[in-house]
Amino acid sequence: MSSDPTIDLTLVPEVQARAALKGRRVRFVMLAPVGGWLGVGTLRVVRATERDDAIELVCGYERYERSAA
Repeated sequence: MSSDPTIDLTLVPEVQARAALKGRRVRFVMLAPVGGWLGVGTLRVVRATERDDAIELVCGYERYERSAA
């Protein structure tokens, strides 16, 4: 693996991470707590790894609140 653009993506807002990876194939994985929760705040990259022919972005919100439903 030559220069790895994913190293500097941890905690970067997901929108900025996708912009930085423009032209590359991106696989998106969403972290979510079990049960009825709503993501609040900015969606951020928790982990970015190169897998096969794509960059996998594992993302989660800054915090979660219980859903009233």
